[in-house]
Amino acid sequence: MSDHSILNLNGEDLTYKDIVAVGIGDQKISLDQKALKRCQASRKYLEEAVYQKKIIYGVNTSYGPMCNKIVHDRDIEKLQTNLIISHAAGLGIPLLPYIAQAIMVIRLNTLVKGYSGVRLELLELMRDMINANFAPYIPESGSVGASGDLIHLAHMSLAIIGKGKVYLDKKLMNAEEAFKLTRLTPLTLSYKEGLALMNGTAAMTAIAAFTVFGAEKLYNIACVNAAFAVEIFGGIDDAFDEDLHLVKPHPGQIHAATTIKKLYRGTSNITLREEMHDRIRSQSDNNASVYETNINVQDVYSIRCTPQVLSPVRETLDHVIKTIETEANSSNDNPIIIPEKKKILHGGNFHGQSISFAMDSLCIVISTLCNLSERRTNKLLDKTLNEGLPEHLISGEVGLNMGFMGAQYLATSSTAENRGLAAPMSVNSISCNASNQDVVSMGTVAALKAFRLVSNAKHIVTLEILADLQALSFRNSEKLGYGTGKIYSILKKDFQVYDDSRIFHEDLKK
Repeated sequence: MSDHSILNLNGEDLTYKDIVAVGIGDQKISLDQKALKRCQASRKYLEEAVYQKKIIYGVNTSYGPMCNKIVHDRDIEKLQTNLIISHAAGLGIPLLPYIAQAIMVIRLNTLVKGYSGVRLELLELMRDMINANFAPYIPESGSVGASGDLIHLAHMSLAIIGKGKVYLDKKLMNAEEAFKLTRLTPLTLSYKEGLALMNGTAAMTAIAAFTVFGAEKLYNIACVNAAFAVEIFGGIDDAFDEDLHLVKPHPGQIHAATTIKKLYRGTSNITLREEMHDRIRSQSDNNASVYETNINVQDVYSIRCTPQVLSPVRETLDHVIKTIETEANSSNDNPIIIPEKKKILHGGNFHGQSISFAMDSLCIVISTLCNLSERRTNKLLDKTLNEGLPEHLISGEVGLNMGFMGAQYLATSSTAENRGLAAPMSVNSISCNASNQDVVSMGTVAALKAFRLVSNAKHIVTLEILADLQALSFRNSEKLGYGTGKIYSILKKDFQVYDDSRIFHEDLKK
């Protein structure tokens, strides 16, 4: 791998896409030399403070509500190991290896900022473990997200000291075996290092990074599906007119409307407002007081209001990305060491309220995106709403064949579950740790919930895109716009009209 393809960690500019790339093994890392000099200065200042017998939380004191218990110098290194072993108390299914590896890179990046007082040996070992595709075994349940992700990061720290289980190239094994295979050597931690590893928000931030990565794709697909819906039903163009949205200028609304209009540009399927009047008048019975046209004067809200519904989705995604990247490039342990100002500061940077709130916000907007998708799918399948398409998009004999009838339950079920998952976690503080942690964020629970919600949302938009392709097999595909036409031609290569001859699950998977 050439040098320019290696991600240089400096604690300043790690992006959510970088986190994902390192997590899945597509990106190797190096440590920035200027950042390492800051780390050395921080460690030196800490060493001097210890030598001067200064009382420093977690270095020569015990933890949490036992912080008034002062530990003898001869035992301060054992204190670090005891912290890790006692707090490696998670249960539940393990986090996916790529998320566990992403946790390591985020924690390493925050330590590299140079305010945590750890030795270079620790940073270098973490770098080498990540580059060797080491991923710690981390059960998903246990974090309250206040003194950071203590339980999750304790399990991560076990791997660094050569204990517990790890994944090596996605294969589960004992940490000792993985170290032998990679010829790396586990570390005996010095003072402050166990606390510096554990006292942070890397777990919730890693889960959040993968969640928003998926959510960004959902937004893009939602725009594509919206453009397909406009074309399938011959929608009215002015619902996406720039001037309409400039008089209600939410940035997300303008972005969604512009994106959808660009996708269907060049179409012959859409009704233009100026042409609609003569077409409707041509259907009139001059003797009737009232007559009914088969041309829609306005489309249903799931089509016409798409820019307005997707507006907070786009804006929330932008906010969530900023929050994740701010957190991933922050010093979020305790205490913080700032040698140039001769300060060792005890505070609460480990608290995960920002990530927790961001994940709750993301759950709400993606659940709303799912409502939009599910309703459009229902319009495609319901013969009283789908404007002449076959009921349930059946290709074959109606009644003998079922088409998309059964598959709709997937979207309905997943949408209902996501509405439940949209309830916030960030307000669910429960005091713990002998009431030392009396206000907690539940940030990791919020992130895990959001990760599941985004996974469910994939089911919903996948079914809609299949329904779009099925509908386009009956009409309008030859007159699609430039963008929708290009996307349709790509998707059609792997699409077969569903005719009840295959298990529907296989079409969804593909």
